[in-house]
Order: sequence, then structure tokens, then C-alpha cells
Amino acid sequence: MPKQKTKKTIAKRFKRTATGRILRYRAGHSHLLTGKSSKRRRRLRRSTALRSTDRRLVEPGLSG
Repeated sequence: MPKQKTKKTIAKRFKRTATGRILRYRAGHSHLLTGKSSKRRRRLRRSTALRSTDRRLVEPGLSG
């Protein structure tokens, strides 16, 4: 049976940590930033852990 391929669209948007959690980047940090406060832009820069409900959708594409 052939090897499972990684979905490249998923691989570039999510990152797996050493402990196995999946990190995602926050939406809304690409444009229209002048209307957002500095505090909000700073928070948007950071990545956050993926929720368990979304994890089942992302995980099969990462494990390739």
C-alpha cells in the first residue's frame, strides 16, 4: 500500500509541537491593521492551540 501524503495546505497553516498539540495562527492579521489597536495586533501575532473539536479535521492531513 502506498504511503499517505501530507496535505500541503494543512502543513503550511498548522504546526505540531513536541508534546503533540497542534498550533494555529490567528485570523485577521494580514490587512486592515490600521483600524485595530496595538494590543489587538500584538495578540494576533501569537499562535494558539487548536481546539479538540477542530483537531479531528486537521490531524489526518498532518500525519503523512
